[in-house]
Order: sequence, then structure tokens, then C-alpha cells
Amino acid sequence: MLTMKNVSKVYQTEMVQTHALRDFDLEVKEGEFIAVTGPSGSGKTTFLNIAGMLEPFSSGQYMLDDVNVGALSDNQRADLRNQKIGFIFQGFNLIPDLNLYENVEVPLRYRGIKAAERKKRIEACLEQVGLASRAKHLPQQLSGGQQQRVAIARALAGEPRFLLADEPTGNLDSLMARQVMELLEQINRDGATIVMVTHDPELARRAPRNIQIVDGQVADLTLYQGVARQTDRAVVGG
Repeated sequence: MLTMKNVSKVYQTEMVQTHALRDFDLEVKEGEFIAVTGPSGSGKTTFLNIAGMLEPFSSGQYMLDDVNVGALSDNQRADLRNQKIGFIFQGFNLIPDLNLYENVEVPLRYRGIKAAERKKRIEACLEQVGLASRAKHLPQQLSGGQQQRVAIARALAGEPRFLLADEPTGNLDSLMARQVMELLEQINRDGATIVMVTHDPELARRAPRNIQIVDGQVADLTLYQGVARQTDRAVVGG
């Protein structure tokens, strides 16, 4: 589903050249749930932004569903992103003056989806995250965990095949973090492919596959089935 080969990202200023990713190689298969970990500044967010086509890469190849992302125009990348990818952010990014229904509706309006279809999707997604009865509530009337579930509903409403989650439990206490993780696990069982960046080792271990990024490269691939089963060293590049 997603393949990156020798992907590099260089940020250039007048005085400094910073390599955020170096010869980055990764394959994500359809239906996987992958946790991405690594120290601050390792390249996790850069990887996620490139995967979500929010920023370009400097060199290498990125294929998403057999489409060469590097060969697309800005408009073509935006179209592919809208069709294939849903985003879940640490900060929820809900609009405070809109109720839950309206928050989930916003991206569907931008995509030009007709009102009847919007209603069907919004109600189904709010039901899926357990907040159908709160559709008319404002975000500030909810707990942090509930707000993150609204953000997940908003991402699901676009019917993406691929979810990118950037520290989705970072602003939550441990109980709410586990509840959000359980919801993501159910969404994955329902067929969505999920890549989640997290600093929480407990949550990372719950994902069937872990990827550690260090200095802009894949440094460690660990497969889990409840407990650690296999560790392979795969230092990429040089």
C-alpha cells in the first residue's frame, strides 16, 4: 500500500543543511497497524508529513497504492490525499464554535459530498466512536478523550483507506489513552491501515508492528503478538 525507497528530506538554510530523513526505506502493507517511535528530532514527524503528502521529499521514491507521489502536481497530491488518507492529530483540531456533527461535516463539505450522504456518514461515524448521542454538543462540553474520538470520527467520515495518527493520545491521561487505543485497534480490525507516531512505549507494544526511527533512518523493526516475538536489525543507508 505504501512504499518508500531511499527517501531523503533536507531542510536548507543559508548556513545549515539539516537531513531530517536519510535513505529512508519502508513498506506498509494494507491492513497493518504500525507504531512509529524514536527520540525527539529523529524524523518521525517528517516521515508522517511526507506519508500524508503534507510536505515534499528531496529525493527517493514514494508509492501510495501504486501511484508515484513524486510525479504528481500539488493539485493531484491534494486529490490523492483527500481520497486515501485520514489524519488524527494530538491537538484534536476541533472548531470550538461548531458542534460535533458540524465538526465531522467540515471536510465532507470541502469535498463536495451531498447533504444526504454527509448525514449518513456523520451519523455512522459518531455512532462508531460512541458519541452519537452527543452530536449537538460543543467540543468544550466533552472530555479530552471524547474530543479525540470526535477527531477520529472526522477522519473516518472521509472513508480513508489509510489513517495517519500523530501522537493521538499525547494530550490524554492513561485511562483515556487506552480507550482511544482500543478504538484505533477496532478500526484496524475493521480494515483500515494505521500508522501511529507515539512516545508511549506501552501503547506502541500494542501495535502488531513497531518501527523505530533514529537519525532519519529506520533503525529497528520489532514484531509483536501480545509480547515481543522477533527483533530484526535493519540499519538502512549509511
